[in-house]
Amino acid sequence: MIFGLFRKRNHNQIIVVRQYELLTSAARQPVFYTDYDVPDTVMGRFELLSVMMILFFRRTRSSVTSGQELAQEIVDAFFEDIDYSIRELGIGDNSVPKRMKKLAGMFYGRLESYAAAMDGNDRAALAVALQRNIYPKMESSAPSMAALADWMMAAEAHLAAISEADLATGSATVPIPPRLGQQAV
Repeated sequence: MIFGLFRKRNHNQIIVVRQYELLTSAARQPVFYTDYDVPDTVMGRFELLSVMMILFFRRTRSSVTSGQELAQEIVDAFFEDIDYSIRELGIGDNSVPKRMKKLAGMFYGRLESYAAAMDGNDRAALAVALQRNIYPKMESSAPSMAALADWMMAAEAHLAAISEADLATGSATVPIPPRLGQQAV
């Protein structure tokens, strides 16, 4: 009976899986890779997944306690997925912890820089941060990063309107961005 106190709580597992699938599905939308010029590479996919996790994390920060717990479990699932992916790429077991530490640092650095820009409603600063992370070696700015920053601001507004019930059931959605040159539907 007392040993149950030390088990990891898994009562949210179905909800976590549902929400994580919605977020990863959004990150896999081809429009990000075709119109918004995110590279369709391992790191490009990491960048988009990070954006989705950050948007969701920001939405749940003002949520009730259960929403915040859910957000942490989803971020944990994100890192478990990354760990699995690294191993699938053939990275040796001895190198995985070092790479995970680096990727975690990258994620939390992005969370900090994106949050600062979004808190200040500074689309230009957000576009610069996106440029720095998605295209670290590119010297000139990519217009698609400004469009991606605009989409992130709109996605955050969309998530802010999502009910606590949708969060609690793992049903929060992120809007699919419009193709560049077309209006959002």
